[in-house]
Amino acid sequence: MTALAEALAARIRATGPMSLADYMAACLMDPRHGYYATRDPFGRGGDFITAPEISQMFGELVGLCLAQAWMDQGAPTPFVLAEPGPGRGTLMADLLRATRRVPGFHTAMRLHLVETSPTLREVQAATLGQGDVTWCDRVEDLPEAPLFLIANEFFDALPVRQFQRGQSGWRERVVGLTDDRLTLGLGPETALDELAHRLGDTQPGDIVETCAPGAAIAAHIGARIAEHGGAALIIDYGDWRALGDTFQAVAGHTTTDPLAAPGAADLTAHVDFEALARASAPAAHTRLTPQGVFLERLGIAARAETLARGLSGAALESHMAAYRRLTRAQEMGTLFKVLGLYPPGTPPPPGLEP
Repeated sequence: MTALAEALAARIRATGPMSLADYMAACLMDPRHGYYATRDPFGRGGDFITAPEISQMFGELVGLCLAQAWMDQGAPTPFVLAEPGPGRGTLMADLLRATRRVPGFHTAMRLHLVETSPTLREVQAATLGQGDVTWCDRVEDLPEAPLFLIANEFFDALPVRQFQRGQSGWRERVVGLTDDRLTLGLGPETALDELAHRLGDTQPGDIVETCAPGAAIAAHIGARIAEHGGAALIIDYGDWRALGDTFQAVAGHTTTDPLAAPGAADLTAHVDFEALARASAPAAHTRLTPQGVFLERLGIAARAETLARGLSGAALESHMAAYRRLTRAQEMGTLFKVLGLYPPGTPPPPGLEP
């Protein structure tokens, strides 16, 4: 049993079962034993690989997309370029390289990274290698200014609560103890106003996930964009509306029991994009678009061809495999989706439709 597992078991004995959201928050962010607070989990040597680690093309195209949105809104100066949960800083490094030749973009931008992990802040600083970066702990701490934001695999790591449909209400799934082992159980059936609209599209036994932190962050981003201008790209795995148990753990690039070793595995859940879109009002939102479609609209095929000209052998095959992994339906192309936020009355970000 990990040190964090022992601490959680003691907490449950003292106060009773905890919500899945409280369990996820402790596992991921506990200052002494939490997953993100104690390690760099990204890349081939970590527990999972994100799109920016697969190919430079991802960050380049995302960067040019945001730069075009900036120009479409009159190139406001200054503006905030922000990334919550920036990982190793790979996406931002590729974004900055791709936008270096966009006239006025770098001069006008104020770069902010939203990161709470001291370990990852050090990695990001080394990756970016530049001093004009401001780190903050929360999206709410970003300056009041036009906001151009990229959130790639950020919302999936925010704590979720799970509710199982009963005959006329909902029972929350909670983490408790059975023979001193962490196990999932069910609370009493209650009526929940926030899930009243889901009684019509669910049946007894169905599970629905909610993410209050995600909705709150989307609301803040949407309010900033509606008031000051800007755009946000939210890229993650999930769908338009949550249904089913998507809570999972990954360690060493393999799925594992999420209750087995608290603090030693990444915990995630699929993103409910409908909830984010609703919360982001009064900002406008785009149609939810598969990642592969989005990248193809932005010209990833032409970019892949250009990069391929200087490659051969294993390097060429690796490059083309990365292109396929990002875009093919059987890989990340349809599992990952893109939602854009933008001010009402302005064009949506390139590659996306109103």
